[in-house]
Amino acid sequence: MSPIRAYRIHNDERGYRAAIESLSSNELTAGDTRIAVDFSSVNYKDALAGTGRGKILRQYPLNGGIDCAGHIIESATPQFKPGDTVLVTGSGLSETVDGGYSSQVRIDHHQVIRIPEAWGPREAMILGTAGFTAGLALLRMQENRQHPDMGPIAITGATGGVGMLAIALFHRAGYRVHAVSGKQEHAELLRQIGAEVVLTRESVLTDKSMDKARFGGALDNVGGQTLAALLAQTAPYGNVASCGLVSGQDLAATVMPFIIRGVSLLGIASAGTERDLRERVWQLLARYFDAEYLRSLPVRETGLEGLPEVFSQMLSGRSFGRVVVRICGKD
Repeated sequence: MSPIRAYRIHNDERGYRAAIESLSSNELTAGDTRIAVDFSSVNYKDALAGTGRGKILRQYPLNGGIDCAGHIIESATPQFKPGDTVLVTGSGLSETVDGGYSSQVRIDHHQVIRIPEAWGPREAMILGTAGFTAGLALLRMQENRQHPDMGPIAITGATGGVGMLAIALFHRAGYRVHAVSGKQEHAELLRQIGAEVVLTRESVLTDKSMDKARFGGALDNVGGQTLAALLAQTAPYGNVASCGLVSGQDLAATVMPFIIRGVSLLGIASAGTERDLRERVWQLLARYFDAEYLRSLPVRETGLEGLPEVFSQMLSGRSFGRVVVRICGKD
């Protein structure tokens, strides 16, 4: 059997480091299902884990990559058979078990989702955790009575993976989208994806605990002062979905938007989502995104060798859109 090629992260007496290594199958963390990985993706969390800039891994060493898509090699459950195309996002990958930057993954079958028929593994990873996060936000907001008639949806961090995919998703779901970005050079591309308006970061900030209601709701990737400002400017009974903290984890806000306008703050925690909800989110994403559309989005591709540079670009704010990682996949 060929050795497993993986981007492996260590933290020991030699320090924090990551590199491509060859492993045997018995070196992988345990799981009742084995997947041959075709593609993975790069998320902000992956960049933090791969560089040690964030405390993501809970044990060492582990293979990086919180996403993977490929096909079943073997499974202890009749639910899956060899050759089935599947994906895994979050679910402990690159936290407690070996992740998707590897030619094989072993994981419990409860974490494995069939790839919708309209897509292949590459299309699934164009979405990955970023798309899943956007889909989970839309689903939770709609369950809490968010409706297009309430006003535009503000989406911050618009040029990142979650932001870009959220713009496309909310637009295709019938919402007006106001993208918020510090990279105005990408404004035209954001409009092509579905943004009605592209706002600067500064233009949405306010020092008022409640300000004029500009937005029907929001999906925030930034946190901190931006999240507080969005709460202050959301229309009655609108929802603000929080899924990131690029600018900080503190929230200096008041209860006024909650008790005067009935605004809801929804936490979007994608990694540990229950299986039934995961399946609903992927069904929602398949409803709005076909393979041709996904391939038309701003996506670039790298191999395992290119990960350090991608991480550097992402953490320095120089990245745009999505990056898929070709492991063993073919077009």
